[in-house]
Parts: sequence; C-alpha cells; structure tokens
Amino acid sequence: MTTFETLGLQEPILKGIQDLGFIAPTPIQEKAIPVLLGGDRDFVGLAQTGTGKTAAFGLPLLQQIDIKQRHPQGLILCPTRELCLQITNDLKNFSKHLGDVSIVAVYGGSSIVQQLRDLKRGVHIVVATPGRLLDIIERKAVNFSNVRYVVLDEADEMLNMGFQEDINNILSNTPDEKTTWLFSATMPQEVRRIAQKYMSDPFELTVGNKNSGNANIEHEYYVVRPREKYAALKRIVDYNPEIFGIIFTRTKIESQEIAESLIRDGYNADALHGDLTQQQRDKVMKRFREKSLQVLVATDVAARGIDVDNVTHVINYELPDDVENYTHRSGRTARAGKSGISIAIITGRDTGKIRQIERVIGKKFTKVEVPDGFAVCEKQLFGLVHKVHNVVVNEEQIEPYLERIFEEFAAMSKEEIIKRFASLEFNQFLEYYQDAPDLNVKEERRTAEGGERRASGGKFTRLFINLGSVDDFTRGDMLRYLCDTSGVRGNKIGRIDLKGVYSFFEVENDVVEKFQQTFKKAEYNGRSVRIEMSQDGDKRRSGGGGRPPREGSSSGRRWEGSSSGGSGGGRAGGFRKKY
Repeated sequence: MTTFETLGLQEPILKGIQDLGFIAPTPIQEKAIPVLLGGDRDFVGLAQTGTGKTAAFGLPLLQQIDIKQRHPQGLILCPTRELCLQITNDLKNFSKHLGDVSIVAVYGGSSIVQQLRDLKRGVHIVVATPGRLLDIIERKAVNFSNVRYVVLDEADEMLNMGFQEDINNILSNTPDEKTTWLFSATMPQEVRRIAQKYMSDPFELTVGNKNSGNANIEHEYYVVRPREKYAALKRIVDYNPEIFGIIFTRTKIESQEIAESLIRDGYNADALHGDLTQQQRDKVMKRFREKSLQVLVATDVAARGIDVDNVTHVINYELPDDVENYTHRSGRTARAGKSGISIAIITGRDTGKIRQIERVIGKKFTKVEVPDGFAVCEKQLFGLVHKVHNVVVNEEQIEPYLERIFEEFAAMSKEEIIKRFASLEFNQFLEYYQDAPDLNVKEERRTAEGGERRASGGKFTRLFINLGSVDDFTRGDMLRYLCDTSGVRGNKIGRIDLKGVYSFFEVENDVVEKFQQTFKKAEYNGRSVRIEMSQDGDKRRSGGGGRPPREGSSSGRRWEGSSSGGSGGGRAGGFRKKY
C-alpha cells in the first residue's frame, strides 16, 4: 500500500498530515504529488470534487516554498469564498510544523482593508478568488513578479462563473517563467483553451474518466407531473429520514420559494442564493455544516465551492441547463470515498436530458417510483425504531427519575409501552399519509390532447384578503400575519399570491371557517380586514404528500431565527431536531 512517506514529502509536512489523521493518499494524491514535487512541469489534473485535490497540490506547493523569502511564491485561484477559506485552512494545518509559513486568503464579502494589511506584512502563498484579487492588483497592493507557482483550482467552475477575463488579467501580472497547475472536475473546451494558452506541454493526469461522475454515486430519477414536483420532493425527503442533502434549483426565486415552503411544512431547511448578503450566507452555511439544517436549497452559482462532509443526497429539483453542471452538483455527495445518491425529479419531457447526462457521466440512472404513503410511513416508523434502539443512555443523569417513571408505567405491559411511544411520535404522520395520492405519472392518465389530468378532489380553498404589497407585506410577512391572527399553523396555508392592495391565499378546507371567524373583527393599521372566498371561482387544488405538524409545534412561525429574510427557521414547526 502506498503511504505519504513513500511519496517524497518532507518530515515536517508528514507530521502535519499525521496530526490530521490522514493514513493513506487518495488516488489523485498518490499520482499527482510525485509529479508536482518535480517542481518545473506544468500540470493538468482531472478529478471529481471531494477526491482530495487540495492536498494533491497543497503538499507539493508547501514543500517548494522558500520560507526565508517573504514574498508571494505561490498563487492559488479558486471560484468561491468558501473554497478559498477551506484551502487556506487546509494549507495552514498541513504546514504547522514547517515554521513561519504565511498564507493569506483574499476574497470578496470581507474587509479588503484587513486583507491589504495581511499582504503588506509579507506572504508566501496567496489563496484568492479572481474578483477580489484583481481589485487588489489594480491597487498595486501585491507584487507577483516572483511567483513561481500558480494553481487554478476548479478551473471549470471559475469559467462557468464568468471569470475568464479576470483570470487572463491576473495571469498577465505573473512571470512568464512559472509553473502552472490546473485542477478541474471536467474538461470543457474553455478549460482546454486556458491550458493551451498559459501552459507548456503539461503533464495530464486523469483520475476516473474525463467529465465522468463519481463511481460511488447512485443516480436515480422520478417522473412526476409538473404541478406535483414539490409534493414529490417532500415524499422523497420523508422516505429518507436520515437525509442530509442539497436541493438544486435553477433560479434564486425558485430556491427561496422552495425553502420557504419546506420551512412552512416543518422541515429544517434554508436557501442559499446570490441575493443573500455575505453575513446571511455565512450563517446559512454554518448551520448546514453543523447539521442544524437538514436540507439546503441552492442555486448552482451559490453552491460552488461548498465542501461539506457526509452529504447523503443531492436532489435536482430542476436539471441544469448545462449537462456538465450535473457532474458538479452530484459531486457534493460521496466525498472522500463515501457513497451518496443523486436524484432528479423530472417531467416526461426531461427524459431525453437524462439520457444526455448518462452519456456524459458514463453511468446509467435508475428510474424509481415516488413512494406511496404506506412506504413513507413504514420507513419513518422503522427510522424511529432504529433511533430508539441506538440511543445512548446516560445512566447517571436519568437515574434520579427512573423510580417515578417505572411507577407511571407499572400497569402497562412492555408491548403496550412500545405501542404508545411509537404512536406518540407517529399518529399524525400516519393520519396525514393515509389518503396520500399516487404521484407517479401513468400514461393512461394523460388526456387525448397529450396534457395531464388534474387530480380529483379538492384540499385547498382560495381566499381573498384586502391587504397586499402596498401595506408593506412580503409573502413571508403575509404568512406570519395570517398565522398570528388566525392561530392556524403555517403548514395549513398554501400558495400566497401577493397583489397591490389585495392578495389571494390558499388554506386547507378544514380551516376555512376558522379564518372567516377569526378575521371578522380583525383590523390592520386602523382599518377592517376582510377575508372572503375568492371571486374567480371557488378554486381548490389537491395536495400530494407532505409533512404533518407535530403536537406542540409552533403556529407556523418559520420566520423566527431566519438567516435569509424568512427562509430558514431553526426548528420550523418543532418537527425536525438536530441530529
């Protein structure tokens, strides 16, 4: 077995690796490190995210640095702030036994003043995002005339994000005589052109097939009607009670709306997209890394550079426009040798794109049926059983209460106690799913015109309210106001259609009368509030699965503790616990 000791790394670096608990190099590390330690040849490394690329280039780079010369000798460019900070942190950990190695992270969304100070003190390696670094170069605050090594990490991502011109400008400020190392998950023509322009006869290393997906990822797809995508999403999440995943959307608006809907329905979710401030983004990512969020709803751009361990599932709510982006999405799971599942929720017209993706990644998708209510309940129930079975009992802390607990249960048999505990956790879940409709597309249910029939039966009623955006309401504000005034939980409220001086909203049929009664005397800013049945027809729509409220849950207040303008309550509805 190959070890780090046999790769030619110096003892201080090996100590840093040992401190981190690294035992054996990954395939990209095993093959790249000996080549890069040669020091003078350009290099192209193709490998999926999560395969250990940072150590593959970081360890050789650290070994090549002359610590006595306190000027930039290495420059690492990467697409996002998160990746920039991750690389910087990894390099500092690798080099802690090397001596006084200065590594500075340069990225947007943080104080440029502090970054300028750090650079002025002298630095050996600069890790940067292109936009902020170009700003610093234009201020003439850094001199790269002595840079010996340039690393382009996740080069395909940087080009996808529109950094081509910035990269060209940055590289023009580095010496012609330097060594360039390029790492990428895929090799589109744009990346190939970068290599041809700035590299000379590079050594090319591919771990896996070019543009291929991680072999440890299972790829699945579900075919549903367009209007039932969200219901299918909830079914899939409920069917995987231990899910820790990322849901990908194509637009910022869609990511925000889906996150809000999930929170309203009792899931620990939040949105990550380009409209968040850096502070909001940091807060969302902190909660996700800590697993106080179970699902993160993200756009492709916002999720680039995310490196979070143990992501079990990636869900494509919409397939990406660029087929190669699917590789990046799915690469957020099955990192560091673990396994993972990448799911696509599609309509019938998207099956052609599934075939395209299969050709790109070199793997077949498995078509899976959206689970029915019985299957979801069974999975949840046995998930609960396994949690109870595996719970660690703190004997010392529980001891003072045991005598009273035993007295309370003395009249019950073991079987009766088990039934009651299971029912306490599970009754409402069973009730919710007992009439859950089939969400799978069946050909015989299509109309002769090729359209799709609507599900029979109504579950929601559309109501009118004489408040709207002119009253400074957002959809989140309206949801809060409706819940507070009526006392109805947020998961009983459906779509909110905000207009200027009025709005429409949908509620489950069994709470219509409660809304009408509680709003009879309601006022807002001194004027009467009216709730009426919508005049454009008694519009009703059917639901398709979802999450029942738990007893004792809050009245839909998903805005409290939100980090993104109402998109991420910590324990919305009290349903999900940190696990």
